[in-house]
Amino acid sequence: MENNINLEIGLTQAQVEERIADGKVNVQPQSKTKTIGRIIKDNSLTLFNMLNIILALMIIFVESFQNLLFINIVIINTFIGIIQEIKAKKTIDKLSLISQPHVSVLRDGKLEEIVFEKIVMDDILILKAGKQIPSDSQVVKGEIEVNESLLTGESDSIMKYEGDALLSGSFVVSGQATVQVTQVGLENYASKLVEAVKVAKKPNSEIMKALGFIMKSIGIVIVPLGLLLLYKQLLVQNLPLQVSVTGTVAALIGMIPAGLVLLTSVALAVGVVRLGRHQTLVQELYCIETLARVDVLCLDKTGTITEGNMEVLSMETICHDKNPVQAIRALIANLKDDNATYRALSESCQGEAPKWLCERVIPFSSERKWSGAFFAEQGTFVIGAPEFVLKERYDEIKEKVEHYASEGNRVLMLGYAKEPFKEDGSLPENIKTIALLPMGDKIRHEAKKTLEFFRNQGVDIKVISGDNPITVSQVAHRAGLLDWDNFVDASTLTEDEDVHKAAQIYSVFGRVSPGQKRLLIEALKNQGHTVAMTGDGVNDVLALREADCSIAMAEGSDAVRQVSQLVLLDSNFASFTRVLMEGRRVINNITRAASLFLVKTMFSLMLAVIVIIANEAYPFVPIQLTLISALTIGAPSVFLALEPNKNRITGNFLEKVLKKSLPGALTVVFNVVLIMIVGSYLALDHQQISTLAVISTGLIGLVILFRVSQPLDNKRWALFFTMTVSFLCCVLFLEDFFFLVPIQDFLPAMLIVLGITILDIYPLLRIFSWIVDQIERLLNRHQKEKRMAKATVLEK
Repeated sequence: MENNINLEIGLTQAQVEERIADGKVNVQPQSKTKTIGRIIKDNSLTLFNMLNIILALMIIFVESFQNLLFINIVIINTFIGIIQEIKAKKTIDKLSLISQPHVSVLRDGKLEEIVFEKIVMDDILILKAGKQIPSDSQVVKGEIEVNESLLTGESDSIMKYEGDALLSGSFVVSGQATVQVTQVGLENYASKLVEAVKVAKKPNSEIMKALGFIMKSIGIVIVPLGLLLLYKQLLVQNLPLQVSVTGTVAALIGMIPAGLVLLTSVALAVGVVRLGRHQTLVQELYCIETLARVDVLCLDKTGTITEGNMEVLSMETICHDKNPVQAIRALIANLKDDNATYRALSESCQGEAPKWLCERVIPFSSERKWSGAFFAEQGTFVIGAPEFVLKERYDEIKEKVEHYASEGNRVLMLGYAKEPFKEDGSLPENIKTIALLPMGDKIRHEAKKTLEFFRNQGVDIKVISGDNPITVSQVAHRAGLLDWDNFVDASTLTEDEDVHKAAQIYSVFGRVSPGQKRLLIEALKNQGHTVAMTGDGVNDVLALREADCSIAMAEGSDAVRQVSQLVLLDSNFASFTRVLMEGRRVINNITRAASLFLVKTMFSLMLAVIVIIANEAYPFVPIQLTLISALTIGAPSVFLALEPNKNRITGNFLEKVLKKSLPGALTVVFNVVLIMIVGSYLALDHQQISTLAVISTGLIGLVILFRVSQPLDNKRWALFFTMTVSFLCCVLFLEDFFFLVPIQDFLPAMLIVLGITILDIYPLLRIFSWIVDQIERLLNRHQKEKRMAKATVLEK
């Protein structure tokens, strides 16, 4: 730090540019969003897009250009994915820009407002009440009261005088001071704490894991199956090159659930945009899903349940000689203090102040712990800490004060004396106690309703704070937490094992260090919970990074906003419910739509294996599968994925999707194999068998769509009706385009086979669903017996 900087002028423009050139700038972490180029690359250069391009080249090679329609769908899907992700990026970037804090800096003798990241070393800043300290600094003029709770978790304020150091991330509670920046960027105290959590964190997303497993599994089998199928059809069955290639391509296209990945990305991106409209900044796509699955919510007291301000909880009148409300109004009108206590008193005793003549004012100081005023004809009124006002006479009200203190409240005393202050500004003798005013943290007005909402949703609430455990407990009580009295002083938990045990037992934690917060989250996760953590201070950073879903209040530290997945820009606790509902909408709808995609993937995979073993031609060509998937999967899934859905999320995503998909896939395979066997017996040609297979599979897809769309409303009826009519029109009027035999050319035997495969759809779906349920029950029973046997062994 340079000591020759003029405090009236600040840095000159030349000095600022010199420091920028030397890299002495308050650099902030880069935006979490991808660049547009990266978005285009990530959406375009995917494994399945590459596979689709190879398959398209194979179709071009055999000049079956009609079957190229599937590549248009792939291009459209990719384009939609890029557009939606760019839209989500713009929403995030815009909200990030809005949330950037500003500070007053003195340069070239002029005061200007700049964002934190434009501060340079040795800058002269003017800090006032309510402002956050953007960089480590030193007070060079004036004095301020600073709250370091964002760093330490302690809510008590500290006075800072000329020469004292200030830490970035703290807030100015009262006063005004000129400060000089001593550290910038990553050298700041707050930034060094954040360094511990800079390693990239993989999202705890069940959908991401499930999709990864599906894609990996298909990626492993698709190439060898494709080569084997092509070999069988081309060299073993001696089918023409065009028929062999189109059949192989059709099988492989059916196996690729490319639209499922797109649907997930689009649904999540739309969720990001929707939440952005409600002042919620989503910095990581999959955290919407994680919050929807949360079963334990850890709340920081200050800034989450409370507003970070004080309020007067009640007033106990001790002496009725004077009107305490009138006296407080008179003090407020004349003291002009600017601190949390003054603001709380102003709010609780609103109204016109009496026209008393004030002859002397003694402002508040942290040394005196009181302030007051002398009024002609009225006397002296003081307000402050009882033990500092009464001194040796404190025992008169000690019992009452300690009763309030035991409930976690801070107690102010309103005192009165007829005599004025002494010459040195000390208190007059024989001050009477007029009233006691217990004060506490101001609870956010939406806190009770929000806690009740999460309780009704089966989410366990833990309140974690660096404050006194009794204070935290009482705040939890006032906020409506049912087990508010189940608290522990974390300073007594000396071993990591103690912290892990406490996580399971207690609901309220006080005197928690930043390291212990992280251990608590870790312990809850190890117990099998999905944990969300809220915070507003740098002391919360380690815990936020450990949590499955991290949520920051915009009023909190920059460091917290940087590491959190969600930022509530209006610092509104009630926004949690909106995020949870949006997460449920996205996840439930993706789960429902995913079952449609996996029906096609599973029946394509099973049919490919069957035709390889049976030495038969694959019964579909690519354009036929494009027709089926577009009308029974593609368009309906987009509609279903964007619908409202507030149902609770239960069960494993992959298990639920596979369970829903398997009966439909088995029904398709059964009917197609039946058609192939009967067709071979009746000497039907490949096109006739293919036509029956397309009609049967399309109708099965529509029945599955009907079941997935339950309960039906007007919109879903319209969707089902539109898809059904569109499919029938394609079969009846575009038969040449889709390589189908015209209905009028059907043989009587074909109509009989078609009738059988239409009538058996519903019974087969019911039978296969029952079989899947029975298998699931057996597996669950086996797992339960295994767990019980393991528990018995451990007990022995």
